[in-house]
Amino acid sequence: MKTRRTTQLVPHTVDGKTRLVAVAVDTPAPPRDWDAVVLKGVTVIAAVVLTASVVWSTASIGDLLARAVIEPAAYGAAVVFDLTWIACMAVEWLARYDEDRARLPRLAGHVMLILAMLAVAAHGKVVGHWEIGLIGATVSALAKGLWTVVLRHQTPPLNERTRAWIQGELADAGASLALIPVRRQLQRAQAQLDAERTAIGSADPDQSGPTSGQSADSPEALEQPAASGPMTIKDAVRTALDSGIRDHEQVLAYVRKVADANAKPDTVSRYIRLAG
Repeated sequence: MKTRRTTQLVPHTVDGKTRLVAVAVDTPAPPRDWDAVVLKGVTVIAAVVLTASVVWSTASIGDLLARAVIEPAAYGAAVVFDLTWIACMAVEWLARYDEDRARLPRLAGHVMLILAMLAVAAHGKVVGHWEIGLIGATVSALAKGLWTVVLRHQTPPLNERTRAWIQGELADAGASLALIPVRRQLQRAQAQLDAERTAIGSADPDQSGPTSGQSADSPEALEQPAASGPMTIKDAVRTALDSGIRDHEQVLAYVRKVADANAKPDTVSRYIRLAG
């Protein structure tokens, strides 16, 4: 039986004090996981094939585009053809647990692969070797096909109920994430509103905040007249409206309380219209 040298923490007592110390021990070695070894090998092969595909496509399409533009721009644009379908394939892998979300990157990857293959084939036709262009175009198809097989093998099969449960969990997580910028926006709006109210309050010495235990919508919660003298009817109406009171009867009650006990409803209504 094969063994391997590992370390374990064991208790060791010296002078009545016990500590855990690392000790080298031989333990049975687990059998080699050949499935994992084969999968790693296949993944390496797929990576090599993908690299060769990108190099070939970039060289072919870059040479084709270099006939019209400078080489740096031509080869920079050529590499886009393969990188786009590779990126779509990566997004498809990330969405492997949600078939609905994986459908769009899968379709987009196929379309972009076809465009890359057409560009490679066009290069072969332009240089007078159409058969080389066709064979070169299949390199990208082989690379994508191999990676599709590898990624499909590593995607766990899920039944309909499990997929629905996962989608529900992802929806809840997405809702929580979506609320983050919404809360930030609300906080910014509230901060601007508070700053505006503070500025208005500091500019008008006749206004102050509502007393504790009173509702902000009631006339009793509004600011009382300053010690220097009573409010005018106009100022009292403005204060009531700025405090959120819209009911004419409540505005009139507040005006009669802090400004003029004999204030006429018509006068108050006129000031309300002017303020609006």
